[in-house]
Amino acid sequence: MSFQQGLSGLAAAATALDVIGNNVANASTVGFKSSNANFSDVFAASLGIVGASQVGAGVSVSAIQQRFSQGNPTTTNNSLDLAINGDGFFRMSDDGAISYTRNGQFHLDKEGYVVNDQQLRLTGYPAGVNGQISQSSPVELQLSASQIPPRATSDPLSGNLGAVLNLDSRDTVPLVAAFDPADPGSYNFSTALTVFDTLGVSHNLSTYYVLQPPAVPPAGNKWDVYATLDGANPVGAAVSFTTLEFTNTGTLIPPLAPPVLPDWNLSNGAVTPWSPGKMDFTGTTQFGSASTVDRLTQGGYASGNLAGVGVGSDGILQGRYSNGQTRSMGQLVLATFADPNGLLNLGNNQWTATSVSGPELIGAPASGSRGVIQSAAVEASNVDLTQELVAMITAQRNYQANAQTIKTQDQIMQTLINLR
Repeated sequence: MSFQQGLSGLAAAATALDVIGNNVANASTVGFKSSNANFSDVFAASLGIVGASQVGAGVSVSAIQQRFSQGNPTTTNNSLDLAINGDGFFRMSDDGAISYTRNGQFHLDKEGYVVNDQQLRLTGYPAGVNGQISQSSPVELQLSASQIPPRATSDPLSGNLGAVLNLDSRDTVPLVAAFDPADPGSYNFSTALTVFDTLGVSHNLSTYYVLQPPAVPPAGNKWDVYATLDGANPVGAAVSFTTLEFTNTGTLIPPLAPPVLPDWNLSNGAVTPWSPGKMDFTGTTQFGSASTVDRLTQGGYASGNLAGVGVGSDGILQGRYSNGQTRSMGQLVLATFADPNGLLNLGNNQWTATSVSGPELIGAPASGSRGVIQSAAVEASNVDLTQELVAMITAQRNYQANAQTIKTQDQIMQTLINLR
């Protein structure tokens, strides 16, 4: 008489209850992946025993397998809380020792590194001075709190100023012949735009539009354009820096190149004489409606302090600055594996690669089978409490049934002994 089957059943049921208990205990653990106990039957092989005569020797736990199904995202108020929607793991560094996690609860440490609660550093692609991402070997992501330098409106990176207007075709030639920015009677229309010099100091650039006398009355289709900076005329005198000419249908006859604004002498230490650059009037019209501004654009800005950090779905960390600018500060990477179940669980929601899992396959979010990033959210545990509680009842019944087989074996054994 053997107690082996019952004992193995008790051990297997106890292991199943351990797994279920661990799942239930981590039902609120961010990024936790539930596990499942897999069982296999046991047969004792013996010479001379054919298959039909074999009696099983019990049960064994063949594997405890984690379920890497998606957990529900839960929103937070921290922009550095990140959830992965899809496959992939965050790649963490502990002084060069790499581990992986689905827990995206991150924050900045005193040195500007993006770290988790265990002070492991998030890795990714670094960003250059101007925010360009370099997809080289991943490094520990460190965000700089330094100011971004100013950019002059005249900087080639700023592009041309843009002005899209409508100039009223019903206007008449001003009564005052000589243009004077202080005399509204010497021009038909004006508008203003803030521009920035090489030190990031803002200036008020005003442009004025003066209808020329028509060559053939009554229609006029040419407008002289003047400009002042902070109310001052350009170096020299108040002269028109360009003329806008329109067709009889009110569309602009495009010049060969955008006109260049004149130079001004500045007394604040910026490069002098200084010009805001070129001004592109493409899209400007002359229709029979009130003169108006449709769009004014320029690419300069003052210096700015870091005001906040956001993360896009592509994993790019964007710095938001007090001057209204944004700049890429790095891009996190995600790692995938041929067999995630081969990863070694280190605790603290961390895994490490093994020969069974295969090597890491890293890349930017949304590339390949990697998921996308959701900022200000964390991935909840994928534990289904209803399923676990039902499984707990089943495991409990299995334990009781196996205990009953041992009890029955004991009673039979006692009967045999009492035959004497």
